[in-house]
Amino acid sequence: MADPASARRRVLHVGCGSATIAKMPEGFQDGSWEEVRFDINPGVRPDIVGTITDMSAVADDSVDAVYSSHNIEHVFPHEVDGVLAEFRRVIKADGFVVVTCPDLEVVARHIAEGRLEDPLYVSPAGPISPLDILYGHIAAIRRGEVYMAHRTGFTAKTLAQHGRQAGFPALGVRRRPNQFDLWMIATKVDASTDYLTELLATFAKT
Repeated sequence: MADPASARRRVLHVGCGSATIAKMPEGFQDGSWEEVRFDINPGVRPDIVGTITDMSAVADDSVDAVYSSHNIEHVFPHEVDGVLAEFRRVIKADGFVVVTCPDLEVVARHIAEGRLEDPLYVSPAGPISPLDILYGHIAAIRRGEVYMAHRTGFTAKTLAQHGRQAGFPALGVRRRPNQFDLWMIATKVDASTDYLTELLATFAKT
């Protein structure tokens, strides 16, 4: 009899922090996924310590998916395409990447209304203002967690552009204006619009 564990798919949870697969979208909650935790901070006890600008500890074509929640805005603009290309490198031929990050287009509207430092919502880390979204969580940076600083940002248009520049042949982007974030699904091989829509419905939060 085949080992059920051998049929499980592996998702690389980059920049996991203290979060586990339980915090990921519902598509990863069906029991078929094994989480591999990857983070810069050894204090959160990841399976692999590293940064998204140096993922050399992860082999080519070794995971079925990459999940990146609010990491891509922490690198410099000139590093974005390289980071996304690394995500593409480590997934298998039939794999996919899930990236979520702040939507600066909707955040900019609140800044234009004079709400730069007013809380937009309350996260588990505390109140979050447009200033936090632009430059990184101020309270965390104050504690010395300087890697929490934001060095770039995205709109739906520019996130898709970077995905294409990184070599993804097919991708889809979803905006959630009420949640101030973007979600991108990208595949290593060409895929139909229907398949991308299905992936977004399953592996991106609504």
